[in-house]
Amino acid sequence: MDLDMGLVQQIGTKALAAGLGALLLYWTINAVKLVLNARGINPVIKQFFTQVASGRIDAAYLLTTKNYRSHVNRQQFIRFLAGLQLNKYNNLKSGRPRIQEEQIILTVKLKAENNDELPLDFTFVKVEDDWRVDRIQKVAAAT
Repeated sequence: MDLDMGLVQQIGTKALAAGLGALLLYWTINAVKLVLNARGINPVIKQFFTQVASGRIDAAYLLTTKNYRSHVNRQQFIRFLAGLQLNKYNNLKSGRPRIQEEQIILTVKLKAENNDELPLDFTFVKVEDDWRVDRIQKVAAAT
């Protein structure tokens, strides 16, 4: 009986170790996949805000997908950007990208000198070989 209990414990410990190893491998593969997939997003974010800051709204609008432009026309895009009051902010900080199906969601925090923050979620999809903005939305404040 003692021998059987020791054997069960030994098998249980090995199974637990194997499970943890598999979980760690899964997490590592997904982390590497995320990093590789997200390459090229930060330049698009930078380009987007550079275009907006320099008044080239049409160029920023063209960084969006056809899907986005079918739901948000140019005037709505301009109104949305105007409502964000982007000229208040002078610093941009990107969060960690999240993969969701074939999309990558990146939270970008715009910061003002008075420490005000404006978090925005950018959803990106690959269009051919380039990342494009498929959605932009304000992140609701945590309560």
